Amino acid sequence: MIFAIINDKKRSLSLRKPCQMQSKKSTRDQLNFLSPTLKEQLNSKQELYLLSNQIKWTYFDDEFGSLYSDQGRPAHPIRVMVSLLILKALYNLSDEELVEQQWEMNPYFQYFGGFDVLQWGQPCAATDLVHFRKRIGAEGIEKILQHSIDLHGKDAQDKHVSVDTTVQEKNITYPTDAKLHKKIADKCVSIAKQEGLKLRRSYVRTTKNLVRDTYNGTHPKRRKKANAAKRKLKTIAGRLVRELERKLPHQQRTETLTLFNKVLAQEKHSKNKIYSLHEPDVYCVAKGKAHKKYEYGCKGSVVLTQNTGIIVGAMTFEENIYDGHTLNVVLKQTQTLTGNYPKTATVDRGYKGTQKVESTSIIRPSKPLKRDNAYQKQKKRKHCRRRAAIEPIIGHIKKDHRAAINYLKGKTGDKVNFIMSASGFNYRKLMKKLRATALWLYIKLTANRKWQIELKSLIQFGLISRQKMSF
Repeated sequence: MIFAIINDKKRSLSLRKPCQMQSKKSTRDQLNFLSPTLKEQLNSKQELYLLSNQIKWTYFDDEFGSLYSDQGRPAHPIRVMVSLLILKALYNLSDEELVEQQWEMNPYFQYFGGFDVLQWGQPCAATDLVHFRKRIGAEGIEKILQHSIDLHGKDAQDKHVSVDTTVQEKNITYPTDAKLHKKIADKCVSIAKQEGLKLRRSYVRTTKNLVRDTYNGTHPKRRKKANAAKRKLKTIAGRLVRELERKLPHQQRTETLTLFNKVLAQEKHSKNKIYSLHEPDVYCVAKGKAHKKYEYGCKGSVVLTQNTGIIVGAMTFEENIYDGHTLNVVLKQTQTLTGNYPKTATVDRGYKGTQKVESTSIIRPSKPLKRDNAYQKQKKRKHCRRRAAIEPIIGHIKKDHRAAINYLKGKTGDKVNFIMSASGFNYRKLMKKLRATALWLYIKLTANRKWQIELKSLIQFGLISRQKMSF
């Protein structure tokens, strides 16, 4: 019993230590009659099984291998970490849900991660995914997107693309002045306790009651009381911040107090407002939606091939810039990922003012030119109608691939989450294509009388199981 407790403690400590050295590769090519591998046991026509065999895992070893050193404790295999990121985007799972729940229950996940036999337990700690994302950064996540594009081959080399922007919301509460001032007051009390300072008054119970008084402040009978409570909250927050500035040494005045003062100084029409204390980079975006007037997060841009429906560009922006000014950057990313600029990029009327980016002509819905003949008018109309297909695609990457709300921290977290959502969409599309191809081959083989006889003989002698031949 004592040895079991010691081993559990060693295992928990090993999960917390930083991984620096790249793990050794283990291959098991030789078959074993007594202990069959997952490759032999699982359905070889399952979508995730087919995708696992299609991905070139050595590509990620070559790209990310330089990020590890030759010393230290061996890290988790790169294939395991990359496969977890792809599975997370494919099936809309959180780090904890994927590692602690789904991994052990799903043998296809384990085969996708490169394991030969069924594993009992977790592949890594959930926090190891955080460390791996920080290790490879947004540039490494773009490598995963680039590989998802390369796997589609010629389908990703479409000369005509559609471009549109959307909002990736941040996981923050709806911002109000009362909430921000209450948080400032609570954080000031917390800082004073950490530094061992004695405040004249903490206002803990007072601020709690004042926030309650601000509820339903638009009602005529509550408006006066709610406005008075908002003013009082701001006064209390400013009083606590000034007291901390007086009592804290000058060297210990951190950026936190500067952030508090900026929140207290902002007014209704101020520029570059702070909407969240723990995510100060969040900005407000108004897209004109009837059901959601304002969204708080970051703006993202998506580039989609018109004929094949593959995402060949996805990125976020640190500022709420005009849609027309995003084209140059996002098409440059498309050129980096695919190797060339698209011939045309069809956009909506929100991109007004941009006619051409490098060698790409920008097509926007507008009245036909006098010099356009019937063929040119029909061609532009076809591109503009086809552009509408990008709207449901954006809906899919938001609802099915975790781009609706971003739970990752900071500007880098915005980029990582949005690019991985686009990668998840491309891998899901490839899975459907592989399954359709396998099904077509199966139908062709079974339709031929000669192949039917040979298949029956193989099944009779046990070389192929009926389970593996069934979809």
